[in-house]
Amino acid sequence: MRWLYSLCFYLLLPLVILRLLWRAKAAPAYAHRWSERFGFGACRPTGKPAIWVHAVSVGETLAALPMIRHLQQRYPEYELVVTTTTPTGSDRVKAALGGSVFHVYAPYDLPDCLARFLLRVRPCLAVIMETELWPNTVAACRHRGIPVLVANARLSAKSARGYQRFSALASPMVAGLSGVAAQHQDDGDRFLQLGLPPSALTVTGSIKFDLTISRETEQLASTYRKRWQGSLQRDNNSLQRDNNSLQRDNNNPRPILLAASTHEGEDELLLQAAKQLWQTHSELLLVLVPRHPERFERVVKLAETYAPTQRHSEGEAVLPQTRVLVGDTMGEMMALLGASDLVFMGGTWVETGGHNLIEPAAWGKPIVCGPSLFNFAEVSRLLQEAGALEIVESPQQLAAQVGVLLGDADKAEAMGQAGKAVAEANRGALERLLGLIDSTLPRG
Repeated sequence: MRWLYSLCFYLLLPLVILRLLWRAKAAPAYAHRWSERFGFGACRPTGKPAIWVHAVSVGETLAALPMIRHLQQRYPEYELVVTTTTPTGSDRVKAALGGSVFHVYAPYDLPDCLARFLLRVRPCLAVIMETELWPNTVAACRHRGIPVLVANARLSAKSARGYQRFSALASPMVAGLSGVAAQHQDDGDRFLQLGLPPSALTVTGSIKFDLTISRETEQLASTYRKRWQGSLQRDNNSLQRDNNSLQRDNNNPRPILLAASTHEGEDELLLQAAKQLWQTHSELLLVLVPRHPERFERVVKLAETYAPTQRHSEGEAVLPQTRVLVGDTMGEMMALLGASDLVFMGGTWVETGGHNLIEPAAWGKPIVCGPSLFNFAEVSRLLQEAGALEIVESPQQLAAQVGVLLGDADKAEAMGQAGKAVAEANRGALERLLGLIDSTLPRG
């Protein structure tokens, strides 16, 4: 089956390249560094042994950062090789880690691409974040005696059914894993059903609970909040306090609803909900943050058809008449969440499975989202049981729920504090994961 899979992949390579070119129209970075995707140009600058960490895109990269920093401290004799698949993930690695790690794009899951990559990188251990599993990658590492550990592993029922349809390909791949650090027992059980040896399973919890909000992020969130509420104005490329008509009463600040990581099809529904809310809460500011940068311009144009709109990237104080702010920057989600009052988590009104609910919970923000939550099933369950998360299925329900929270500060505060308590109570997965890496990493 793996031979047939590889043959099909080789035959589809022209379409893969065409897809890169198509994506490059909206995100030009996809047109660059193709050699890395084919395993070329990946020679490490040092002769140190290497630990390879793969994080497909932004979300996985952000989750991996605390682990990577701890690995750098624990194993200074090793070089960290970090791969991503998307340019946005690459940008996050460079911004957060700079030259302290060796970064390239991950090679395609083809035998020759992987052979070139592994020959140049020579890792002693491969750590794959969450569910980015590829048959040839696992087989190539196993053939070379490189342990493969899946960190912060999650496997939804939907994904498990997809793997089971190709069990002749998926089962040997899963059986070849050296270890799986599962977020929840349900995730672990699905790996076991696919063929993972029980001895290879460890339930660690989600390392996303172990996030730390830095002082710099808190300060940036405070700056953004003041800017959004009109109490800061851009002047000669610096932010200064202003006492003109933009200054708002600090005792009655402008409420802010942040729609985080939205996908195609969600923005219009959110704008419809906001339109209803503006009838009774005219001061409400909707901050729309699209998940993918290639959608920024389209979302701005869509928002302008509903209400006066500004771009966050312009760095200007939000005008009193502005009702929508489009978050058209990357890598600032934690600060944007901290600047808000209420959070709608995107990827939940489309069949995407949701995004990281732990980040707004860590800030103590009331959270509202749609019903598609299979990527965060356990986290959403914990938050719902604690009363920190409300599920809404339509713009009308969202408008009603947000209206209740805007009118009841005590309820909103209780929801936020409940979420923060869940986030604090579930910390510790990172330390368990690091212990598993320590026992898996070959020595000598």
